Amino acid sequence: MNWSRVFYLTLAFTIGALLLAQLFVENEETESISLTKLAENVQKGQVEEIKVQENDLEIILKGDLKFESRKEENIGIGKTLLNLGVPESNIKQIRITVLKPSRWSSWVAILGTVIPLVLIGLFFLFILRQAQGAGNQALGFGKSKARMFTGDKPTVTFDDVAGVVEAKEELKEVVEFLREPEKFISLGARIPKGVLMVGVPGCGKTLLAKAVSGEAGVPFFSISGSEFVEMFVGVGASRVRDLFDQAHRNSPCIIFVDEIDAVGRHRGAGLGGSHDEREQTLNQILVEMDGFDTDTNVIVIAATNRPDILDPALLRPGRFDRRVVLDMPDKKGREEILKVHVRGKPLSSDIDLKIIAKITVGFVGADLENLVNEASILAARNNQKQITQENFQDSIEKVLLGPTRHSKIINEKERKVIAYREAGQAIISKLTPESDPVHKISILPRGREIGTTIHLPDDDRTLVSKTFFKTQITVLMGGRAAEEIVFPCVTNSTRGDLERATRLARNMVTQYGMSKLLGPLMYGQKEQMVFLGKEIGEHRNYSEDVARVIDLEVRRIVVDAYNLAKQTLIENRDKLDSLAEKLMKHETVDAQMFNSLFA
Repeated sequence: MNWSRVFYLTLAFTIGALLLAQLFVENEETESISLTKLAENVQKGQVEEIKVQENDLEIILKGDLKFESRKEENIGIGKTLLNLGVPESNIKQIRITVLKPSRWSSWVAILGTVIPLVLIGLFFLFILRQAQGAGNQALGFGKSKARMFTGDKPTVTFDDVAGVVEAKEELKEVVEFLREPEKFISLGARIPKGVLMVGVPGCGKTLLAKAVSGEAGVPFFSISGSEFVEMFVGVGASRVRDLFDQAHRNSPCIIFVDEIDAVGRHRGAGLGGSHDEREQTLNQILVEMDGFDTDTNVIVIAATNRPDILDPALLRPGRFDRRVVLDMPDKKGREEILKVHVRGKPLSSDIDLKIIAKITVGFVGADLENLVNEASILAARNNQKQITQENFQDSIEKVLLGPTRHSKIINEKERKVIAYREAGQAIISKLTPESDPVHKISILPRGREIGTTIHLPDDDRTLVSKTFFKTQITVLMGGRAAEEIVFPCVTNSTRGDLERATRLARNMVTQYGMSKLLGPLMYGQKEQMVFLGKEIGEHRNYSEDVARVIDLEVRRIVVDAYNLAKQTLIENRDKLDSLAEKLMKHETVDAQMFNSLFA
């Protein structure tokens, strides 16, 4: 038992009890009267007893009324009353009691003042000791907030990371540097000072850092970039110094800084008055990583998804020597990631992770982990013993589009419009070259969408051709064309398709140089603020005549795609009507039912 803690807690309780006693105990106050008034009462025969203690008088009247008074020094109360004109006969009628002064009265008065002050002082001493302790660093503003892991019991290893083969190989070398530094030093190789991991959010940067910690078996300090900077000036730089001091004492070790762009942005690009503190923190990081006293086995690993806004001094060799890029996983990588996340989960025999990996184009590791979790939740909600392929399919649609909104009521006329719109897009996708195969069509509302057509790409695309862009625009215009063919007037249901088609066409003309009329040039420059890291507009580096040509080219691409979609649907009107009827009846059409229309 921690007896000092018990003592201080008892002390705090005692002080609280004394304060409460002072607040809630009623003090009996007695009215004070003058000696002249006392003499009048004695003459009237109203005084029953006078108690004398030194010079203090307690007067008790008939009826148990009490008053206080004070006589003159070295003069008895009887003589005082005679001097005030009170007859001796009246004085003899009252009882005068002389009380001896208590020997403890002065000590009680002294202790009553000193003891509360001592208790309060001890209480504040307790608060100060607690504040300076390791558990609560209320006064240790300059101390680092990094969490230290010894690496004795690793929870994550490289076996738990999949889909980033090259990044794992790079970081395995870092682990070798820490395990066997002599092998490299004997050949004159210098241990890298820092490794910068760059990738989109959710691609596994933090997970890789944890794996490095588990594999290396050395102390691992973890901190976020935002934890350096506080409202007090100089705290960030002090915390950096303290962090590297701890690392030097425990070297060889690893320092992991997550989201380093919080303190590593370009210097001189701050807004307001707070940027000086952030820049001081960055300057201290630069000095600690490559200053005069850096001959220790401390490797800094940092993670960011905005390398473009980092200060150039932070990225030079000698500080972050290596840059590890974590790309979005391809089909094979997604399959490997899924295998990691389904470990230990009861899967049914119909599960095909290859198909799931094929559908989930654009998913990163965090998305796939969430996908597996959602499938497990759906299986549990349905009281299933195993996770099925259907659970994964439903979870993919839920992650991409949101949950099905069964409560949304759509009248028959609107359902028909939605059915023809989705049928038009699906048929155009089937009959247009280089388009992705249709996997599923549904007119059930999901999230913000009131109808969906899901495609199943044959393979991941790294390079996108001009033909594929045109195909995409034609597919997007299929819904609008179907509405115009079937119904007397079009609706606003294709607003999102028109927006995407227009954006694709404009990018083809201005960004990708896919216009014969304008040639292989890029028009317009994006403007952004480095401190904010966001685009705030586009700088037009072309004339008004060129702007007019750009608008005409964008209009031509979209209108040509629309006319092609409309002509294709007119020629295949029977398939359009048949697919729309199936959607009205079943609400969902899978790939097999859809392809049977073209058999």
